[in-house]
Amino acid sequence: MIRKVLIANRGEIALRVLRACRELGVPAVVAYSEADRESLPVRLADEAICIGPAPAERSYNHIPAIISAAVVTGCDALHPGYGFLAENALLAEICEECGITFIGPRPQTLRALGDKAEARRLMQRAGLPIVPGSETPVRDASEARRIARKLGYPVLVKAAAGGGGRGMRIVREERELATALQVAQQEAQAAFGDPSVYLERYLERPRHVEVQILADQHGNIVAVGERDCSIQRRYQKLIEEAPAPDLSARVRDALHEAAVRGARAVGYVGAGTFEFLVDREGHFYFTEANARLQVEHPVTEAVTGLDLVQWQLAIAAGERLALRERDLAPRGHAIEVRVTAEDPDRDFAPRPGRIEQLVWPGGPGIRVDSHAYAGYVVPPHYDSLLGKVIAWGLDRAQAIERLDRALRETIIDGVPTPIPLLRRILQHPDFRASRHTTTFLAEYLASQQS
Repeated sequence: MIRKVLIANRGEIALRVLRACRELGVPAVVAYSEADRESLPVRLADEAICIGPAPAERSYNHIPAIISAAVVTGCDALHPGYGFLAENALLAEICEECGITFIGPRPQTLRALGDKAEARRLMQRAGLPIVPGSETPVRDASEARRIARKLGYPVLVKAAAGGGGRGMRIVREERELATALQVAQQEAQAAFGDPSVYLERYLERPRHVEVQILADQHGNIVAVGERDCSIQRRYQKLIEEAPAPDLSARVRDALHEAAVRGARAVGYVGAGTFEFLVDREGHFYFTEANARLQVEHPVTEAVTGLDLVQWQLAIAAGERLALRERDLAPRGHAIEVRVTAEDPDRDFAPRPGRIEQLVWPGGPGIRVDSHAYAGYVVPPHYDSLLGKVIAWGLDRAQAIERLDRALRETIIDGVPTPIPLLRRILQHPDFRASRHTTTFLAEYLASQQS
């Protein structure tokens, strides 16, 4: 049983976890930095505690401050949200030592999946197909050239730790490899504190499909559907939907089975996501596992009726998964867009500032997860996400129309957002016909500039 939860995160995910705790009747404390003192999660919390100044390394990424906050406020559980320390094995380990329930996978699972090269080896051993690549992180440019020649160009240089597109570079010719390797290593060091990178063959025009899983402490694991996240810019997702459109029942079932098998291979406990690239012929390849809640989890909730955060809490408290096959079958279709304080006309540069006016949409089938409000000052220190607009419909066509209508209703003054671009994507014939791949957005933006 969990008595009190420390929410060690910020923004919309902190508010999302707070709401789940309230519905379960579990007291929660919101940890915040000085930059977030006036944020909506803090304003709505029954209890909140400051964990440090604005820089994340001195607050949201500072383990001593977070553990101290949990102890001082009498919390016996900690929810890390996503990002920051959500997949940090050391935090999970210290929580164990302090008698605090970490609402997420075990430390050994986080370590195994946090190293992307090690995760590839583990999944290959479990029988999951993987994209051909280096077995271990590459040491230098000479080794990288040798491996790339064996794999064949183009290749992808990829950080061994972390994700979200940081520490990743596509290399199409050998003369580009040394520079790409150096840049990726620098990005990986800055983002994850680990410069290790590995190489894998780059698949042209695949779809990005991920499978949501839940696993309890008693060995029960279920696949809670899949999501298509192919609309992305530099590996950062912009639009996500569930179920993934235009997948055959055979491929869908195989993806679900592979995710469950992969989770079982690492003794997974909690909510997580196994990510795959799917080619035009329906062949799929494991790329990585995210051992946490995903930003796009609401689309899965919309089509299943499940509350994934409440299931995280229940699993952490030792409850068994009591889900039947009919509980997991998707009903209708859901699509989510991420609304950020970014300027698409200036290469999506973050634009922090004060929101002068804000009106979120409503109406049938619309959900908004956001921490922003009129007068809120978007800080320059963190991710620029303002909120997520999720539309549900009886089918994909209705979900698209509802989402477009919702974005037309959204008013945000004071900071730029990609809403006009998101609406153009929703109306694009390739998106409407489910012909989009991971290269869609880059190609579309290039076509607009020519």
